[in-house]
Amino acid sequence: MGKTKTKNQKKAREAASRVAEETYSTVPHTFVFHRGQIGKNVTQLVADMRRVMEPFTARSLKVRKNNVLKDFVAVAGPLGITHFSIFSKTENTVNMRLARLPKGPTLYFRVAKYTLSKDVVSSLKRHRMHEQQFSHHPLLVLNNFGIEGMHIKLMATMFQNMFPSINVHKLNLNSIKRCVLLNYDPVSQEVEFRHYSLKVVPVGMSRGVKKLMQEKFPNMSKLEDISELLMKGVNLSESEAEQDGDHNITELPQVYSGRGNMASQQSAVRLTEIGPRMTLQLVKISEGMGEGKVLYHSFISKTEEEIQEMLKRKEARLKEKEERKRKQEQNVALKKEKRDQNKQKSLEGIKRKRQQEGQVSDDEVEDPGKQEDQAPAEESEDEAEYYRQAVGEEPDEGILSPGKGPPHDKKSFKSSDRGNKDGRKRFGDRKPLDGRNRFRQSEGGKRFGQKGGKGNRFAGQKKGDKKFGGQKTFKGRAVMKRQKGRGWMHLNCLTTRWDCCFIDASCIT
Repeated sequence: MGKTKTKNQKKAREAASRVAEETYSTVPHTFVFHRGQIGKNVTQLVADMRRVMEPFTARSLKVRKNNVLKDFVAVAGPLGITHFSIFSKTENTVNMRLARLPKGPTLYFRVAKYTLSKDVVSSLKRHRMHEQQFSHHPLLVLNNFGIEGMHIKLMATMFQNMFPSINVHKLNLNSIKRCVLLNYDPVSQEVEFRHYSLKVVPVGMSRGVKKLMQEKFPNMSKLEDISELLMKGVNLSESEAEQDGDHNITELPQVYSGRGNMASQQSAVRLTEIGPRMTLQLVKISEGMGEGKVLYHSFISKTEEEIQEMLKRKEARLKEKEERKRKQEQNVALKKEKRDQNKQKSLEGIKRKRQQEGQVSDDEVEDPGKQEDQAPAEESEDEAEYYRQAVGEEPDEGILSPGKGPPHDKKSFKSSDRGNKDGRKRFGDRKPLDGRNRFRQSEGGKRFGQKGGKGNRFAGQKKGDKKFGGQKTFKGRAVMKRQKGRGWMHLNCLTTRWDCCFIDASCIT
């Protein structure tokens, strides 16, 4: 049965997590990405450099074609990114830029030669590389960077600030698993970049004892006694029997991981290269994120007069840019003001038009303050007269709505010769068709659909139990009235249209 976690263990774990978060926010972080088309090999080089900068880098950083440098700068602040390592490729060379956020400087390097990690590992007989090595940041070692020169000191400062600083008095040796070596050659003015895996082994003992101290126990099936392994060292390869010298033997101040690595004991530090490998040549140094003045250039040298003239031209360009920006802001403000004015005029015109339409409609509406003893409007009298002429009877009370005119022209009904100007017969004087009109009586005095009617060929025929062609009568209020010489007239809608009963139901309700 496993041990349960005690309260002290939980507190210690929480305290360690809190300290780790505080430490994580104070160490430098790096973005390693590329710009433009770089090819397959340089893409793998970018991935190897991300591996070197772990754990304080974005291993799975996604870069799209439409991303610009400002996009990375915008997200760098919230994420605590302090440095950029940007790779690019031209037709002739591979370039690398190291930039310090947010205000620079930016160092431009030409990658003269490079070797990928997979090529370095494949060339070794026995390599040592595992995931636990990348859980801690590498140890940075600078060599030959103490030479006089502004650009040399600036390079050294840039490389130092890319990796977390260490305190030798509080450093835990077990956290050092890797090493990054940067060597500057003053003759060729090139920087050699190397990445190593670190291993510590005890010294002062025979090869057989070292073999017993390892995690993998040696095969002694062919030995008669263990003394043969300790004294003769049989069945051991030449790589396991390599000799360590004074150049890599030291006394450990702490207990290091591995069998036999005790404090105050002699141990040897062995380095195994795991790649990548690069040869860098400094091209220039500029202020800011690639937009400031050039502080150093390895190929172009200018005099003081040329530098001052260049600064003047740059100041003039900046002033011109500010002037253009100011004019653009003024134009934008004027356009906005003009647009607001036009909008205000449009709103006023719409409001004025609505007020005018409201005044016209108010004149047409009946005055609610009219007295009851006033004479009715002229439209009511004309409408009543129109009803008398059209129907031939006096209108019922309430059937006519005051204030509304007749649906037809009132003058047309007052004329004596309406509809007979050319001497033709009017619609009401026409002879009705035989057996075809459902609303008129036939010549024999019988309606369409009745048995025995003259000219009714469908009369008396049956289809099933129902009469075929029978007349359906409307059981409600009569809505049709026969006019003398005018045909049928609807009492409700006051029209002679025959389709209104089938379209508008209001005239038969």
